[in-house]
Amino acid sequence: MKKQLITMLAIILTFTILAACGKTEVANNNANNSASNNGAGTEAQSSAPASENPEGAKIDEESKELTVYTALEDDIIQAYLVSFKEKYPDVKLNFVRDSTGIITAKLLAEKDNPQADLVWGLAATSLLVLDQNGMLEGYSPEGVDRVLPEFKDSNEPTRWVGIDAWETAFVVNKPEMEKLGLAIPQSYEDLIKPEYKGLITMPNPSSSGTGFLTVSGVLQLMGQEKGWEYLDKLNENIAMYVHSGSKPAKLSGTGEYPIGISFGYRGIQEAQKGSPVETVFPTEGSGWDLEANALIKKGTIKKAAQQFLDWAIGEEVMKEYNKNYAILSVKSDSTVIPEGYSKDPMDQLIPIDLSEAAKNREHTLTEWDKRYNAKSEPKT
Repeated sequence: MKKQLITMLAIILTFTILAACGKTEVANNNANNSASNNGAGTEAQSSAPASENPEGAKIDEESKELTVYTALEDDIIQAYLVSFKEKYPDVKLNFVRDSTGIITAKLLAEKDNPQADLVWGLAATSLLVLDQNGMLEGYSPEGVDRVLPEFKDSNEPTRWVGIDAWETAFVVNKPEMEKLGLAIPQSYEDLIKPEYKGLITMPNPSSSGTGFLTVSGVLQLMGQEKGWEYLDKLNENIAMYVHSGSKPAKLSGTGEYPIGISFGYRGIQEAQKGSPVETVFPTEGSGWDLEANALIKKGTIKKAAQQFLDWAIGEEVMKEYNKNYAILSVKSDSTVIPEGYSKDPMDQLIPIDLSEAAKNREHTLTEWDKRYNAKSEPKT
């Protein structure tokens, strides 16, 4: 199964040139600098000497300030950055962080005046739509040959490179289910049983990458007609759609809503923090996407941005990714399976055509909004 899935993924991603997968902008910085809470504004013109790169953009060799757009979870970014700060202590990092849909929409809105220098940890399906719009600069990071083919762009130089995969999971509060006398759901089919009505939260796919990969996964697993029929039934049991992939896991942890459709690592983290939850990977398989990195196309490319992308697939940070994700783009002897995952998490991933998901994204989200958005929490 694993070998077949890897082969299929490689074929899919090799021929993918399509679009995909959206309020708080968070600024994070290195140990020596601070950044604005309002994200990054237009940077002043650099007077640093610039050389040429193979694609024609000028290379700024001296700038030590980067604007990084990311959809990585807030509580893991700083842990990931430790080895970067040790290697590049003079580089100031200004982060703009939000959910996948919001970051994707922001990047597209800034197409003609890009603010980001690079993207770190955004859904590959989002990077595909940016590439379709001519927004990515080709760059093959140092060590890209170590990245599995199904986790990176097939162009040379590469336009995006994956770091890990994340997948649909149910996060269930065990004591609350016991109080209700209900079994813990193990499958998508279980979730539509009438006894779970009003107990489930799920991410809105328009704003959350986890929501989108879950919906597109269901549609590809069941087919369009049966998939929408299933989502209609699931909607009857949904208490609320939220705008974060991790929020359903947190709501489950507190017991407010005992069943959260979220992603695997978040449920496992909730349990490690002491929440009485169990992370369930649906028996039918999980929808999934890749977290990936890319260089944003600009008139002048900063050498520091290329160095960041080199670092972002290096051995040290891969060890940190592996603390949160079972499936990494670079395999090594140090790769371990986090507690709570099966021995072979690749077998949990359903066959997904990312290009098909991207191609159908606009229709999928329009249809989903029409049918179910009335149950979404207000955006803040």
